[in-house]
Amino acid sequence: MITETAQKTPITILITGGTGFLGLALVAELLEENSPIQPKEIRVFDLNPMPNETSEMVSFIQGDVQNVEELITACKGVDLVIHSAAIIDWGTKEESEVLSVNVGGTKNVIKACRENNIKNLIFTSSLDAVYTGKPLVNIDESQPYATSFATSYCKSKALGEQAVLAANGPDLKTCALRPSDIYGERDPYHLPPILNMAKSGFYIRLGNGESKCQHIYVGNMAHAHVLAAQDLMTENPRVAGQAYFLTDGPGSNFFSFFDDIVLKSGYKITPKNLWLPKWLAYPMASISEFGGWLISPIKKVNVKFSRFAVNYTCTDFTFNSEKAKRDFNFVPKYSVEEAIERTAYYFEKHQAL
Repeated sequence: MITETAQKTPITILITGGTGFLGLALVAELLEENSPIQPKEIRVFDLNPMPNETSEMVSFIQGDVQNVEELITACKGVDLVIHSAAIIDWGTKEESEVLSVNVGGTKNVIKACRENNIKNLIFTSSLDAVYTGKPLVNIDESQPYATSFATSYCKSKALGEQAVLAANGPDLKTCALRPSDIYGERDPYHLPPILNMAKSGFYIRLGNGESKCQHIYVGNMAHAHVLAAQDLMTENPRVAGQAYFLTDGPGSNFFSFFDDIVLKSGYKITPKNLWLPKWLAYPMASISEFGGWLISPIKKVNVKFSRFAVNYTCTDFTFNSEKAKRDFNFVPKYSVEEAIERTAYYFEKHQAL
């Protein structure tokens, strides 16, 4: 049960990575009139500046999570930290940089919380924290961390999450939220390459259409953060020290799911039903990666057609959000239909990708 204090006392919130895809949705969700958490001030801590459209309640602090002193200063007087800053598009980054930001930066956030006696910390984690490269079907939060990692990003999310959960205690309550495939307005990761493929007139899918994965709309992921924070600030929070999978719909094929958004955004899919089987796509991806490696001394490129991409989109990764529903009453705020309509409308209006 949520206490009156948690419901009605305005608080100061710091969001790391607050100008990013999820960060902007978090700011918008916290500014909603019916938000279960009332912000007194929302501090956005990021390397990249805020968009012009903002609220007087929002203040921007330019900073790097790798700089612990900047974080300690930014956290003064803060009641809740939502740590969502991370290198996500890891393809052009060295592993050392990914780990420095995603693990080292997370440890800096924990230190800044302790230095400022902040009581509440939410970490934006990922399904990739338990990603093994092998099928994960209908798993729950008892799934162990991987013992070897497919990418530097997977490694960084596992180590970052473990650091956050290990920090949970009487003086600092923490939890971790694990989405997979966040999509929505401003999505910089999934939809731009798919829509560009549609624009090219040669639309190809990987696999045979039978593999299933999970998605979550960015607005629902932001809503989950707010609900988890609401519980975290109660006298006896259920979420403290816990990790949660977050999704808002049944498992579906990666490409079939995004096909609907592509069409509703005003693009054509040509050819209509071209699938590249995994047995063929995987060696082709190896060649693509080799080409990227050859030119890497001249220019670092993010090879989208990679063995990881093939495996990720052609293998089953399914779970549910029952634990989140049970512990902090997570119910999607937006239906899948509304989420797809909102996303398609945005990309229809922003077709210059």
